[in-house]
Amino acid sequence: MKEKTMYLRIRNLCGLLGIILPWLALFSAGINLPHPHSEWWWSISATYYQSPALIGVLTPASIVLICYIGYNRLDNWITTLSGIFGLGIVLFPCHVNWIADGTRVGFFQIPIEISNNLHTICAALFFLLLAYNSFALFTKTGNEPMTPQKRRRNLVYRLCGIGMWTFEGLFAVIVLTDMPGYCTMLVEIVLLHLFGISWLVKGEAVACLNDKKSKKKH
Repeated sequence: MKEKTMYLRIRNLCGLLGIILPWLALFSAGINLPHPHSEWWWSISATYYQSPALIGVLTPASIVLICYIGYNRLDNWITTLSGIFGLGIVLFPCHVNWIADGTRVGFFQIPIEISNNLHTICAALFFLLLAYNSFALFTKTGNEPMTPQKRRRNLVYRLCGIGMWTFEGLFAVIVLTDMPGYCTMLVEIVLLHLFGISWLVKGEAVACLNDKKSKKKH
């Protein structure tokens, strides 16, 4: 029972961190005046240069994912890799308009344009793996009969997974077209909320979706 409670807390912590990250980043960067550029809020990643929120929230969330012990080897690999790529988002800052190309940034002090490429790759893989985790792993069922609540949870997991994949595709469209830059922030907010909802449901934080008389849930 204690082990189960610990896992529920870990899942809820991950979900909560995902949901609060964009708002904490916007708030903490917003009050840090003066702003270096009018585009400071166009992505959560851009707030890295104005606020410690991205580092302070994504780093512990990534460590939790790396340390998370799943139901099988695939589960462990998916969450561990998700955590590694989450750390990559922090270690390799994105490119912003107010910092010149060639400027060395981040933990490894590499040119910002190279750091941006690594940042983009890490972010893409981070959300792709989280979406797969929600869609394919959270929906697994053991030998016990599937309850109505489990069917509802699976619907939530699949919707969150499909939603994350869909908005990742939209993000690619934003990058390749001339859509307003702030669309990136909107997509990131949705992605993180879908991730957070999925993990909160998995952590049994939504009472109406929990099995009433089940000793084991997956």
